[in-house]
Amino acid sequence: MTSSEKCTIEKLISESFIHAFQSLYNHSLAFSDISLQQTRKEIEGDFTINVFPLIRFSKMSPEQTAHQLGTYLQNNLAEIDRFEVIKGFLNLIVANKYWLWQAQLAFSDPQFGFVEAAMDAPAVLIEYSSPNTNKPLHLGHIRNNLLGFSIAEILKASGQHVKKVNLVNDRGIHICKSMLAWQRYGNGETPESTGIKGDHLVGKYYVQFDKVYKSEMQQLIESGMEEEEAKKQAPIMQAAQQMLRDWEAKEDKIFALWQMMNSWVYKGFEVTYNRLGVDFDQIYYESETYLLGKSIVEKGFESGVLFRKEDGSIWADLTPDGLDQKLLLRADGTSVYMTQDIGTALLRQADFEPQAMLYVVGNEQNYHFDVLKLILTKLGYPWAQNIQHISYGMVELPQGKMKSREGTVVDADDLMQEIVENAGLITTQLGKIEGLSTEEAQKLFNQIGLGALKFFILKVDPKKKMLFNPEESIDFNGNTGPFVQYTFARIQSVLRKAEGQTFTAWNNSLLLTEKERNLIKLLHDYPATIQSAAANYSPAMIANYAYELAKEYNQFYHEIPILKEEDKSLLSFRLALSDLTAKVIKSSMALLGIEVPNRM
Repeated sequence: MTSSEKCTIEKLISESFIHAFQSLYNHSLAFSDISLQQTRKEIEGDFTINVFPLIRFSKMSPEQTAHQLGTYLQNNLAEIDRFEVIKGFLNLIVANKYWLWQAQLAFSDPQFGFVEAAMDAPAVLIEYSSPNTNKPLHLGHIRNNLLGFSIAEILKASGQHVKKVNLVNDRGIHICKSMLAWQRYGNGETPESTGIKGDHLVGKYYVQFDKVYKSEMQQLIESGMEEEEAKKQAPIMQAAQQMLRDWEAKEDKIFALWQMMNSWVYKGFEVTYNRLGVDFDQIYYESETYLLGKSIVEKGFESGVLFRKEDGSIWADLTPDGLDQKLLLRADGTSVYMTQDIGTALLRQADFEPQAMLYVVGNEQNYHFDVLKLILTKLGYPWAQNIQHISYGMVELPQGKMKSREGTVVDADDLMQEIVENAGLITTQLGKIEGLSTEEAQKLFNQIGLGALKFFILKVDPKKKMLFNPEESIDFNGNTGPFVQYTFARIQSVLRKAEGQTFTAWNNSLLLTEKERNLIKLLHDYPATIQSAAANYSPAMIANYAYELAKEYNQFYHEIPILKEEDKSLLSFRLALSDLTAKVIKSSMALLGIEVPNRM
């Protein structure tokens, strides 16, 4: 049994409170009737129960009711040392022995906070990244990848059987735009001939296409054509649409061009993923799923679930459900995003039979996933209800939104390199690389820089839009990755200095200082924090927990003697508490994909 499965103090208090109420007032309570919360920091106590809603049963004042219940708990629950009453609030102080016992349990548990998935647990699929092969990954992709990877790790830690999947959008009109521009203006250049990373080279031609497209549209508009018509009639757009039709017809030269340029992009993506520290259990490709999606749509038309318009396009009529009509196959027979999403979902269901399909996609696609679930349900797939969109807010820069077509994105590779270089400058200025070799220093710069980037992004509630500021992320003080990393390194320094000291056991009759109690209580919250973060798909809960733990330890470190403590039992306990804190910091940061250095 892991520590997170053991009976919690909250459950013990609630059960005893129910017995107390039955004994004192002859009334049965449910767990939901008890308002149990952690006591506010400025008030003495560990847990607080609001008795105001219960006085109708006790027929006494709130203060009298709280006193009677507090006395019962103190007399009948060994874990309660004493209590205080403030008006109708019962503040319970848990005995030192309980906290010391909890610390011992956690210290002895190598998987503290984690729950192992059952062997027969159904899979939970989580899709993230989902890049297009017409451009490199950018800052928005970084948030997507970090959220997806971290949520997957948190779900695994909570006891779920997780499969990380990626869907590469490797076909469609946007891909043809890059292909056409390279075909016309590339002069045969390759990543090898230019020294340019493959995804960057392909992205260069996506931007080139847009420049030519806008120029052609402007010429048509100046000649008297309406803007909407000019968008359709621009020669380069017409050529891109023909290229898409040729690709779907497997025209040899176009297909070979597509394979070559996509291979450049995949090599580039692999480098970015490796540096970012994210991975996948399985990768799906739109080029391999869209045909399945088309066949499902055609069957849906034949069965009468879908309808065909006069131009030959196939649609789903969702107006009776409060939505609109959704295009699924164009008049020329080519598919849309929804078509391949239908096919991919069916393929994943066949591959894994998951209990949930989670899609980490920005909030601009909220409607898309409502439509996907509804169409699949109408097509007769009851498992469509397992689809869940984990929506997140966009990342913006101080200067505003990013636009791929205009080349105004913050490139993921460039951003990671810049932040690692800045970490190197700051770390060197602070004198934190003394005694390190060049290789060790570079590893430290990477750990600090990427840790700063990941922590800054993941500490924000996923549902919120965020403003990214690289300079703020690399700060050794405050709610940042480097601050948490430095706390871990500080503890490692303490433990190195204590080499030879044993700290595997201690006297459970020790008197705890306020700082020691606070630190144990926060460590005690780790298993519940993981479960809550998993339930809410929120790495921000883990990031902010790691920060609070680091902050609490630093206060303990500054106020309580550790290595200078002469009492052997106290010394052993404080070293063990430090070691446990370090393990939880390392564990929680790993859930965010962040490494912690032993020296800083």
